[in-house]
Amino acid sequence: MAARPVAESLVTTAKWLLADLNPSQVEFDADLGQYCTYRVGGRAAVLVTVESEDDLQLVSALVAEQGCKVLTVGKGSNLLVSDAGFEGVVVRLGDAFDFIDLDADSGVDREKIRSDEQAGNGRLVVCGASTLLPVAARRTAAAGLTGFEWAVGVPGSIGGAVRMNAGGHGSDMAASVVTASVFDLAEGRASNWTLDELGFGYRTSSVNSRHIVLSCRLQLQPGDPDRSSAEISEIVRWRRANQPGGQNAGSVFANPDDDSAGRLIDALGLKGFSVGSASVSEKHANFIQAEPNGSADDVFSLIVELRRRVLEAYDVELRPENVLVGFDAVTQITATGEPGR
Repeated sequence: MAARPVAESLVTTAKWLLADLNPSQVEFDADLGQYCTYRVGGRAAVLVTVESEDDLQLVSALVAEQGCKVLTVGKGSNLLVSDAGFEGVVVRLGDAFDFIDLDADSGVDREKIRSDEQAGNGRLVVCGASTLLPVAARRTAAAGLTGFEWAVGVPGSIGGAVRMNAGGHGSDMAASVVTASVFDLAEGRASNWTLDELGFGYRTSSVNSRHIVLSCRLQLQPGDPDRSSAEISEIVRWRRANQPGGQNAGSVFANPDDDSAGRLIDALGLKGFSVGSASVSEKHANFIQAEPNGSADDVFSLIVELRRRVLEAYDVELRPENVLVGFDAVTQITATGEPGR
């Protein structure tokens, strides 16, 4: 498949403004498929792996100079980029943002950051935005903390989870997050956002495309490591039994009120239904499998068709949980049309 020509002005400016970065941190005409769990999609004009806030300030200057779009990519576990690609700047957080601080209580007044029935109890943990959710789930459980076991079943990063208020198995990020450090590309600086400022809803938050989550502070409760380990093992067992592996990005649609997107699709007999190189999983109807060397546009076309059929049959509008980037019709089927992690 022919690559879309890179934006020459953006590339030229990037080479100048990002000259102080390690060459390994900057990639031009980057294949985005390798950064997404669908393993399909187009290319990006510029991809920058940042290791510090200073690096992000350089990216901020580039965005201001070029007025270009920005796409933040974490583990790519809920992302679909069109075959046409992304003619802007893609930002990835590097290893410097992959950490877990289990001793984050010092000097923090919990009553001032979370005023609910659990305020002042438990323990605060700071996780970097690049940290994998399953790693955070296992580390906190082993440390005798409970409340984050559910995250072992979500193959994404902390940053992406904050942005979309990821969840599963009866909980979500909103249940534990007390603050998040968020870099604003428009302002060129980071600030701490409170729970109210994060504005969590069902698979949504107030974090948008100009914001990059750097870390978050979780409030977890004292627990029994053995009991948490058993819960984690059960979640992993359930996931393997009920969800497919391979090239997919998890649940395609958010569940409608009082129902399940997978149930609605399955009830229409659409398991195995395909459009080109994309097909509905035989194991779980709310998963789409992409074939090796397949087409992101086929995946998108299948998303549109599933949504159309469910709307026609049940008068229910399914909202994509996958983040869709670069598709002409994207604003017709999503609340904002904004890219994310």
